[in-house]
Amino acid sequence: MKTPTHVLGLTLVVALGGLLFGYDTAVISGATEALQFYFQLTPAQLGFAASSALIGCVFGALLAGMLSSRYGRRGALIIAAILFLVSAIGSAVAGSDWSFVIYRIIGGLGVGIASMVSPMYIAEIAPPGKRGGLVACNQFAIIFGMLVVYFVNYGIALLGPDSWLNQVGWRYMFGSEIIPAGLFLGLLFIVPETPRWLALQHRDQQAQALLNRLNSPEQAKQQWTEIQNSMQQSQGSIVAQGLIGLLVIGILLSVFQQITGINVFLYYAPVILKGFSHSSIDVALLQTVLVGAVNLSFTVIAILTVDKFGRRPLMMVGAAVMAVSIIVIGTAAYLNAIGGYLLIFVLSYIAAFALSLGPVTWVLLAEIFPNNVRSKALSIAVFAQWLANFAVSQTFPMMNAKSSWIYQAFNGGFPFWLYGVMGLFTVFFIYKWVPETKGRSLEQLESLWHKKSTRESESSHASHHSHAL
Repeated sequence: MKTPTHVLGLTLVVALGGLLFGYDTAVISGATEALQFYFQLTPAQLGFAASSALIGCVFGALLAGMLSSRYGRRGALIIAAILFLVSAIGSAVAGSDWSFVIYRIIGGLGVGIASMVSPMYIAEIAPPGKRGGLVACNQFAIIFGMLVVYFVNYGIALLGPDSWLNQVGWRYMFGSEIIPAGLFLGLLFIVPETPRWLALQHRDQQAQALLNRLNSPEQAKQQWTEIQNSMQQSQGSIVAQGLIGLLVIGILLSVFQQITGINVFLYYAPVILKGFSHSSIDVALLQTVLVGAVNLSFTVIAILTVDKFGRRPLMMVGAAVMAVSIIVIGTAAYLNAIGGYLLIFVLSYIAAFALSLGPVTWVLLAEIFPNNVRSKALSIAVFAQWLANFAVSQTFPMMNAKSSWIYQAFNGGFPFWLYGVMGLFTVFFIYKWVPETKGRSLEQLESLWHKKSTRESESSHASHHSHAL
């Protein structure tokens, strides 16, 4: 089945939110030394300036549920685009380190909102048979945004000597985000709301008209019937509907995506790879190119295969390969058998993540929650994801410090073993608790969860009754 042109166009526009997610989080990478020089920052102050956007991400994820419920999916994305624009301008003209940090936090708010709302919007407009690949496009856009800003930063750095970069050049790096943020904001004004949100607002005529634009007449009619049934079925909060178990599944999906160690490689790859080889090659450049190319390539494979093979197989195989790869890296560190060959295991780990936990986690999160609680439940799950991201990013340098007792006891292997064990737990968790969702409409999945929660409730009631007897 061919993806409708309308749907593909809307996906590309909304995926700009993902591109800005990647752009905003990675733009700081080219400016850290210049910031330290210009604002005369201590190492602690530099660390805070570099990671301050994460504070905004956490709170942005929390706000996203309320914003997307009240102002719509498009409304929330417009707010995110404005925040990106304000952050880009403010960071570029900041006169003090504190004003710079404030503008970075504002950008983080935009990232937190976009990280939740962009995949949700795409899931709510996509045909069931194409939803996985279309939602995975958002993950591709995130990685692409990171790669774009690496090249932009590199190009800006070539415009003048280091003294120019330290005084003025770094401002161009942050200011460059004005272009994609302005484009995103402008295009959002020609994007419609999602039919699911319109139905939740009782704007039935608009919802039906949009469904007819995005689908064939038969599909539109079927989806509208399912949406109406969903509105009648889904009443009350997550607790009232007996969907706490589903929320826990969403939170754990988010957390496992992070505690399997991906950001250790994305944030600290130069440090790790320099330890693997004594080559004179510029390892930082090598890791950027190789890791980025592998990440992007295998995300494309995930986009092309997630609706064919399904979510569960990709997630389980990917998590297993990640676990094996990172355990090998940890064991090599422990045995002091470090060498250039470990680059193979780093790249296999990245490839497996890009095929599974990277894009497919977002697909599952965007599709498992019922219509009337989707924005709130997804907001909680993404909030948990950013907290896990922060925890992993903060604890790895502590565990990897040569002065720490953990490093001395395990020769640097412990954190990698820890992430590997989490990968094995992820395989078990997917196998045991996450059902296959490919090819089903959002409303069919909702019905599945309601039936499951009803069966569990009846089983629990029967168990209590038998104990009472």
